[in-house]
Order: sequence, then structure tokens, then C-alpha cells
Amino acid sequence: MDETSKEGKGRHDLLLQEIEAIDDYWGPTFRAIFDTDECDAFADKLDSRIRSHDKDIEKLCSAHHQGFIESIRDLLELKGLANRIHGEVQTIDSDICHSVTQLKLKGQELADARRIERNMKTTIEMLQSCLPVLRAYIKLQQQMKEKRYYPALKTLEQLEHIHLPNISHYRFSEHMKKSLAKVRESIKEASMVDLKDFLESIRKYSPKIGEVAMRHTAEQLNIDISANSSAIKRLISPTVSGEFDYEAQSESEYSVEEDLSAQDLVDFSPVYRCLHIHTVLDAKETYENYYRKQRKKQARLALQPPTNMHETIEGYRQYFHGIVGFFVVEDHVMNTASTLVNRSYLDDVWNIAVSKIASSVRTHSSYCTDPALMLKIKNLVMLFSSTLRTYGYSVSQLVELLQEIRDHYNEVLMQRWVHVFRDIFDEDNYHPIQVTTPAEYQRVIESFPYRDSNLEAAPFPKRFPFSNLVPKVYRQIRNYIQACLQFSQDLNLADQEIDDTLRRYTNLLLTRTLSGCLSTLIRKPSLSLLQLIQISINTNYLEESNAWLEEFIAQLTGASRELSHIARLQGRAVFRDVRDDAEQQIYEALKRKMDEFMELANYDWQLNEPSGQASSFLMDLIAFLQSTFQAFTNLKEHVAQNACLTACRHIAEILMDLLLSDDVKSISMGALQQVNLDVIQCEQFAASEPVPGFEDGTLLSSFLDLRQLLDLLLSWDWSAYFHDYGQDTSKYLRVSPQRAITVLEKLREADKRTVFSVLKKSERDKKKLMETVLRQLRQLLQSSA
Repeated sequence: MDETSKEGKGRHDLLLQEIEAIDDYWGPTFRAIFDTDECDAFADKLDSRIRSHDKDIEKLCSAHHQGFIESIRDLLELKGLANRIHGEVQTIDSDICHSVTQLKLKGQELADARRIERNMKTTIEMLQSCLPVLRAYIKLQQQMKEKRYYPALKTLEQLEHIHLPNISHYRFSEHMKKSLAKVRESIKEASMVDLKDFLESIRKYSPKIGEVAMRHTAEQLNIDISANSSAIKRLISPTVSGEFDYEAQSESEYSVEEDLSAQDLVDFSPVYRCLHIHTVLDAKETYENYYRKQRKKQARLALQPPTNMHETIEGYRQYFHGIVGFFVVEDHVMNTASTLVNRSYLDDVWNIAVSKIASSVRTHSSYCTDPALMLKIKNLVMLFSSTLRTYGYSVSQLVELLQEIRDHYNEVLMQRWVHVFRDIFDEDNYHPIQVTTPAEYQRVIESFPYRDSNLEAAPFPKRFPFSNLVPKVYRQIRNYIQACLQFSQDLNLADQEIDDTLRRYTNLLLTRTLSGCLSTLIRKPSLSLLQLIQISINTNYLEESNAWLEEFIAQLTGASRELSHIARLQGRAVFRDVRDDAEQQIYEALKRKMDEFMELANYDWQLNEPSGQASSFLMDLIAFLQSTFQAFTNLKEHVAQNACLTACRHIAEILMDLLLSDDVKSISMGALQQVNLDVIQCEQFAASEPVPGFEDGTLLSSFLDLRQLLDLLLSWDWSAYFHDYGQDTSKYLRVSPQRAITVLEKLREADKRTVFSVLKKSERDKKKLMETVLRQLRQLLQSSA
């Protein structure tokens, strides 16, 4: 217990020491006192210490009382000073309060100023963050005003992706975003307006671009379109005399003011801008589809030929220039913007276009009847094909088109040569060519390569066997061949192919055109017999020219002579057929001329006694035949022989028809004897061999039917007739019962008209005999039937 109290006292002393040592913070000490539940004991200890200290104070005060009094006195003095100081302090305090109040006001003002400054700084910072947006927006508006749409679109992209996200917390940014969407649509629409203007412009300038492109191709390939113009006009426009009276006109195939390319003539920037704009706007596919759709529409317009394209070459030029311009523009766009136009798209458009081009040119060229214009069309199609081939397009259909045009060109030439041949035929005098000077002789030889040693040795004047028709026709055939060659040139054909083509077309000219013209000629009723004879002679020499024409074609084409037999010219067969036809016409003309003489026959069928000589009309006919057959000397022998034989047979037929004609009701014996005299004259003519080369009796056989009938009637040898009838050895083998009956009835009718014939017994006996003969002939006719 004592130890516990000792510990408590020691602890209390420590606590008191802490209280005495610490002036300002006694919390831990009091907490320690209260935590030990010794508050009362500590209080007692504290009171004890206080009393101890009071005693010490009292001792101290007692020891220092005088000093205390002095101190009080000092304090009183200090009180006065303190009061004075207090007054001064109050004054100072009031001054300080006033100053503090003023300071507070100034501080508030300063705080407000600082707040305003801070706000201004914040505002400036915010405005500075908005300034790029505003500047970009103003720039956008300016670019839109200046129609710089692609830069405007870039500015818009910067606004949307860079500037606007920095001010997204501002309300006006939402309004700006909405306005930017409208601006985007405006840019899109404006770019499409520019594209439409470009499409309109490119449609206008496409023909010019095509013209320049074709001109460049012509220069690269050294093609001169007008080179063959004067040549073909010279070939197809000859006069009949062979002179060429056409004045070649120099023609400028192209009129290009400047040597400009497609990008020089047209600004393609709207296409690229619009493409970039739609690419940025994620509408590239829509733009491509729109562009291709519009260009296809323009292609369809370009492929529509002018209404009167077939009338002049300018129509074809305009048509081809527009098409070439279209594809040159597309090729340029493909090379500069391959995503917009690619090769497969162009190939599809070309495949559609080439068919329409071929159809249009085929249709319009079929209306053309001018070979010179068709040759220009051919050259233009070739240049058109070459131009597009350089851009990678297939032109095989155009090559086939040229072959079709070539066939039509040949048809047009043949139609033209129909008029040429007809003019030659109309102006020919159908007399052998006669030359009086060596110059004239040389001109004929140069026109027609005819060689005859006898003619060369003969003195002037010299006479060719043919008329002017032969050299002129030969020369025109050569001109036709050269005109055909004009079209086949530059078609990249082999020599042999050109040779075969020329031979085929020449055969068409010979078999259709010339053959038809000659056939028409020889059937003209206005041609005389001598003219027909000359035509037949001309065909002989035209037939000989076949070999010269073949050699001429081989020289032109340079084809191998070993292969030239593939397509031989059919001139020999053509002229042979024409000559055969001409010979038939000669025979028919000869008959017509003989009919004219025979129409003059004025037999007196009631003649009592013959005149003792042949009829005058028959003598004139025989004289005509003799002079005519002398003109047959230049004809082939068989022609003259056939003509002579035809003449004799025709005379016999006419005389027989006169005897048997229903118009002749009665024939006297004197008239019959006169006919017999005429037949004798004809037989004498036949026996005189008017044309050499006949076998004995050939011409006389033409009159055999007539001779036997007249002999039978004049000799009255009916017993021999009936006895030998039907036998090959019969003297009157060619006399038919019908003919005999016809003539006998006419003789009987003539006897009836004789009044005194019934008074003579011999006449009555003759009449009875005639009746008997007629009855037997009728029986013979019935039995043979």
C-alpha cells in the first residue's frame, strides 16, 4: 500500500511539473489525470502545491513589498501612458478600420478585376480556339463563292475532322455541323453542274477532237486522202472520145486551225474535281454510273448519222469526227482517271458502236452513186479504222464493211460504165477505122495493141478491120480495172487477192455490163445489116483483147503468173456469145431486108404467058445479096456461109408461101411459069457461089422443095409421083400431097375463069385428069394421116 501511494505521489509530482512547465497545451496532462481516476487525489495535491506557492508568493511579496509599491506607482504612471496609448490606439484602430474598409473595397474591386481579367483571358483562349473554325468557315464560304469546290471540300473536311471536334462543347458547333451538311450537298450539286457543263462542252468539241486525231493518224501513216481523188475522177469521167475533160479540184481534207490535243481543246478539270469530290463524299460509284450513263447517251447521239450524210463527203467526215472524238475523250479520261473509265467499259461501248457505225455507213453508202465519193468514203473509213486501232479498238467489222462497200462501189462503176459504153456505141459510125497519117495510126495502136504485118506494110491511107468502138471499149475496160484497183489499194490485201478481185470485177463488167450493152445494141431496130456485120467483126477483135487485159491486170497487181489461172477472164466467152447473138441478128436483119424486097413482089397470078425473064424485084434482091456478101469478107467464113444459106432458104420459103398463100385464090399456068423463071434465077445465084466454101449442091438444096413442086406441076408427071411416093429414090420426094393439092386447086380455079376452056377437048381432058389427080392426092393424104 505504501508503495502504491508512493508511486501515486511521484506520478502527481510529474504531472504538476508538466503543468508548471507547459503554459499553452495541457490536454495530454489532464487526460492522464482523468484516465487514472485519481482526480481527487491530484486535486488535493494541486491545492497543496497552490498553497505552497501562495506561501512562497507571500514570502516573496513580503520580501519585495517596497518594490511592489514602487511597481504600483510605476503602474499608475503606466496607466496614464496606457490610456494615452489606448486613445492613440483607438485612433489608429479607427484609421486602420477605415483603411481596412477601403482596402476591402479595393480588394473586392481587384478581385472583380482579376475575375474579369480571368474571364477575358478565358474568352480570348476560347475565341482563339474558335478562330480556326471561323477562319475555315469563312474560307469555305469564300471558296464556294469562287466556285472552288474541291478546295472547299477539303476545307469542309478540315472543319469536320480537325476544328469542330475542338469546340464540340459549344452550341454553335451543332448549328455549324448542320450547315456543313448543306454545304456538302451544295458542293455536290455544284460539281454536278460543272460536270454537265463539261459534258455539253465535250459534245461540242468532240468533232474537233476527232478531226485532230484523224489528222495526226494521217500524218503518222503518211496517208493523203485526196491523193486518189483526181485519179478516180479522171477514170470515171471520160468523154467518149477518150479525152478527159475533168478539171481536178484541189480539196483540203482537213481544216485544223491549230495543232491541239484533246486536253488543249477541252478542260477536263471538272471531271477530275467531280470525281475527287464524290470520292471524298463517298459517292464515287454514283458518280461513275452517272458519268457513264450520260456518256452513253452522247455516244448514241454521236452514232446517229446526219440525215443527208450520203450526199457529200462532209457528212461522213462530220459523222466519223464525232465518233473518234468521243472515244479519244474517253481514252484520255481512262488514262487520267482509270477508276472512272476502264478498258472493259470502253470495249463494251465500242462493240455496240461499231455495229451501228457499220450499219449506218452501209445504209448511207448504198444510196451513193458517185464512184469518186465512194472512194473518198473508203479512204475516210480506212483513216477512221486506223485512228481507232491506234487507241486499241478492234476494227474487224469495219474491214468487212470496206469489202461490202467495195462490192457496191463496183456496182456503181458498172452502172457508170453502162452509160460510157452506150455513149461509145451511139457515137460509133460502125465503119472500119481509116487513118491517113502515121500519127493517127500510132494513136490507134496505142489505144488498142493490134498488130498486123500486112497492115503495117500497107501504104496510107490504112484501114483497120474494126471500127472506133473496139479501141474505145478496150480503153474503157482498162479504165474500169484501174478504177477498181483504186478501191483495193491500201486495204492491206495480198497481190494475189487484189488480182483475183480485179479479175472477178472485170468478169462482172464483161458478163453483165458490156454483154448487156452489146446485146441491147445488136437488137436495135435502127441498125443496118452492114452495121451488124461490123459489130460482129468488132467482137472478134474484142475477144482477142482478153489476153491483153489479163496481162494488164497482172502488171497492175504484180501477182504471180503461175497463179493467175485461178480466175481467168471470161471475155472470150462473153464476146463469143455476143458474136453468136450478133450473127443471129445479122441473119434476122438479112431476112428483114429480103422481106422488104419481097414485099415489092407483084405477081399477076392470072398471067397467060411468062415475061421470059426473072421478076425485077427478084433481080434487085439478088443484086443486093451479092453486094452484101462482099462485105462479109472480114467475117469468119461460117458466118458468111450461114448468112448465104439463110438467104437462099428464106427466098425459097417466101416463094413457097406465095404459092401456098390463102390470099392467092387462083394461079394460072403462065404465073406458075413466071415463078419457075424466078426460081431458076435463084438457082443460078446459088450455083454462082456468092460465098466460097460451100460443098456442091448445098445452096441449091435450099430451093429443092420448090423446084420439085414446080417440076411436078409444069411437067404433069403425076404417074411418076404416085408410083414413087414414099421412096427415097423418088424424083419428087420433097413434094407433099397437101402442097400439091393446094396448088392444083388454085390452078383449077384459074381454069374455071377461062370461058372457052370448056370448048376444047384437050382442056376438058386436062380438067378430068386434074380432078383424078386431086382425088388420088386426097386419098394419099388420108392414108398417110
